[in-house]
Amino acid sequence: MTEVTGAEAAVRMLQLHDVRHIFGLCGDTSLPFYDALARLDHGMTHVLTRDERSAAYMADAYARVTGRVGVCEGPSGGGATYILPGVVEANESSVALLSITSDVPVTARGRYPLTALDQKALFAPLTKWNAVADHVSQIPMLLRTAFRAATTGRPGATHIGLPYDLQKQSLDAADLWANGAHGHFPAFRTGPDPDAVEACAETILAARRPAFICGGGVVISGACAELAALAQLLDAPVASTVSGHGVIADDHPLAVGVVGANGGTDATRDVIAAADLVIFLGCRAGSTTTEHGTTPARGVPIVHIDIDPMVVGANYPIVAGMVGDARLCLVALHRAIAARLEGQARSSDMAARLATMRTAKRAGFETLAASTDRPIRPERVLAAIQKALPREGIVVADPGTPCPYFSGYFDFNSSGRRFITNRAHGALGFSLPAAIGAAHGAPDAKVVAVMGDGSFGFAVGELETVKRLNLPITFVVFSNAAYGWIKASQKSSYDARYFSVDFTRSDHARIADAFGLKSWTVHDPADLDAVMAAAIAHDGPSLVDVIAQPLEESAVPVSRWMG
Repeated sequence: MTEVTGAEAAVRMLQLHDVRHIFGLCGDTSLPFYDALARLDHGMTHVLTRDERSAAYMADAYARVTGRVGVCEGPSGGGATYILPGVVEANESSVALLSITSDVPVTARGRYPLTALDQKALFAPLTKWNAVADHVSQIPMLLRTAFRAATTGRPGATHIGLPYDLQKQSLDAADLWANGAHGHFPAFRTGPDPDAVEACAETILAARRPAFICGGGVVISGACAELAALAQLLDAPVASTVSGHGVIADDHPLAVGVVGANGGTDATRDVIAAADLVIFLGCRAGSTTTEHGTTPARGVPIVHIDIDPMVVGANYPIVAGMVGDARLCLVALHRAIAARLEGQARSSDMAARLATMRTAKRAGFETLAASTDRPIRPERVLAAIQKALPREGIVVADPGTPCPYFSGYFDFNSSGRRFITNRAHGALGFSLPAAIGAAHGAPDAKVVAVMGDGSFGFAVGELETVKRLNLPITFVVFSNAAYGWIKASQKSSYDARYFSVDFTRSDHARIADAFGLKSWTVHDPADLDAVMAAAIAHDGPSLVDVIAQPLEESAVPVSRWMG
């Protein structure tokens, strides 16, 4: 075969980049692409979604758990606009994602065809790289560029627009080739400047009580083991951002837990306050992580290490900094520090102090988790899930009630990507579709998606997708009939003048049952452990609707409601 169509070329280029799953929704301008997927022997699975936004969230979570580029697709017009929230979330979260949208024919441009819009301009501010093909011969090159941009340097989201007529035209099959390394991220890792390594090593060793604050970049890099090794060499505590939860196992002697305004507690905050040097690693040191620049306090020496040079030193003045892949930076830093210490690790009572801290933190949580109050306290729900979820299970959380609670109090006792939440933009409706992506990416792991009832309303249609595919995901809904985060903010900062935040309670279990899921409603906390265990053990999709305490009345670990 010497020629292929543009649609066939797109399919083959995805195949050449080791794509295994595509998440998307059909449309008129996508018909040639769908026909090529139907005809060709490519080995990829297409997951039909009920919303383009969901397709992007699925691809995002899939990429996070697999290290492959997440691929989502949708049609022109409304499909292109609907897919945007998931694209920008992945881009700002440094997740490698490719969004493909079909487009009106090139020959129809300027003639006001249905669904026409300037896709290149639309996606430009939301992606790391994007293009719309103007000629069929460009399609292989554009796909190669999209994968290269998504996976190298700071990973991110890319976009390609495929006009309808170009999908049906022909090009030379010899143009179909790819660099297989660009199907996974991070690809072509960049190492640090040796002089920067030496400067960071000297600065860290000059401190008596250094502490790490690590973000999602460490997990993306696969650098958890290297982080633990360096922390042990320095006998330094390791805290994480919300996105970095999993950089170190929560039962590791040097684990602090999540810090910051969302999920941080007084106990974890005190650990950072006691440090005489803070090392930001694979994170931006943004407003939530640093509680608007107050923890660590101004004047505390800072070392900042990140793949993005624009991040290093952006929010705090630094004594030393390093730019590069987190794993390569940690390996280089460990080598330099070990040489100075002559192979002898530092020792102190840090592990004992952190054990005392964790015990105190758990004591307060467990008191509330044992409560028999009605409506059911969120702490009680977390404790029930903690008991029932296998060690290698994955939790996907929406903003609102789930994110701070699972960040602050849920223990993931193995490192890696066990916790997924959309921390970049925090849009509601993330966890239900994202759990579908995670389940495809990690089919051997039990996936639990937790959400408020506001989030449930955004994405309920994807329960049909879950049932159609018979995915054994367990969904947990905190039912309190309000947009809880905003209601709590109104209580905290606006004298409890609640305005337009309450809605009618839905029977989520009956809704799930109508879609074909096994479902329960729990009013009595005494029933929760047994129901949660049964739901998580169920061999198909399940949902637990918990009549929960309103967020504004809870002891949620949030110090500042405005991010």
